[in-house]
Amino acid sequence: MSMKPQTGRIETPIKILIILGPTASGKSDLAVKLAEKVGQEKLDGYTGAEIISADSRQVYKGLDIGTGKITREEMRGISHHCLDIVDPQSRFTVTEWKNAAEKAISGIVVQDKLPIICGGTGFYITTLVDDLEFPNIKMSQEDQEKFSKKCEPKSAEELIEELKKLDPIRAENMIKTGNSKNKRRVIRSILVAQELGVVPVLTPRLTPKYDALFIGITTPDDLLKDRIKTRLTKRIGIGMIVEAEKLHATGLSFERMEELGLEYRYLAQYIQHKLSLEELIDTLATKIWQYARRQKTWFKKDERIKWFELGETEKIDEAMQTFLKK
Repeated sequence: MSMKPQTGRIETPIKILIILGPTASGKSDLAVKLAEKVGQEKLDGYTGAEIISADSRQVYKGLDIGTGKITREEMRGISHHCLDIVDPQSRFTVTEWKNAAEKAISGIVVQDKLPIICGGTGFYITTLVDDLEFPNIKMSQEDQEKFSKKCEPKSAEELIEELKKLDPIRAENMIKTGNSKNKRRVIRSILVAQELGVVPVLTPRLTPKYDALFIGITTPDDLLKDRIKTRLTKRIGIGMIVEAEKLHATGLSFERMEELGLEYRYLAQYIQHKLSLEELIDTLATKIWQYARRQKTWFKKDERIKWFELGETEKIDEAMQTFLKK
């Protein structure tokens, strides 16, 4: 295995498996199945695998049904990390998640196990794998995604010129290091510069921290829409509204529920009698689908991702085994 640093040598990147895709695509179940396979077959000498959630809202305690959080039964004995680690009243940054994920990875590899990152928050995954460091900013994750989407039509050249006006030192450094063509990084630097002004330039690592296999789950739009609606109906049936009412009754304000976005935003409106049940279901189905489309757009930009349909289990297994043996 190549997951541990070798004493007296250049540090070997840690192998990690990443399972990603839009909401309701079946990521969580696939990650558990792959973790089970690694443990059962001791692939490449690994004693097993553990899963780290990359979901910006599943970090919050009590936000279970509304976020579609994996249940204890669905975990099937596979350890999961970065779930239920912060009170929903608090704000949790990408940097805090990265620190928690790195701590989990360290604990997993010392057991000779494979870390599996699973989730749909692309910004979290990119920040971890590319070892990005960002100053903390107050803008919410959703607003950051909106900002990125607004900047996306601009060319890399236009974006770097915009960054030059805000933070010329960072812009020049990105040009020198070849990162000026990476629109995602330039957009993030513009966002930080707008929020905080000029920030220190970080020296990039000479050796990558991680050797990652990106497995993306692709689903035809019509099928994904159906899965979203079916999943939503099921969650309402098992108590999503009751969960939201309980969260509010125990101190989670309607304002904070609005900030948490998607399900909790519209559940807050329903609890306040601003939406009927039918309007809640229709609105949520539409908004979750729009969110899934934004996720797909984000992931499309990353050429490292190998895309598979959920049913292509043999191809996925083959890709994983090839990666672990290389």
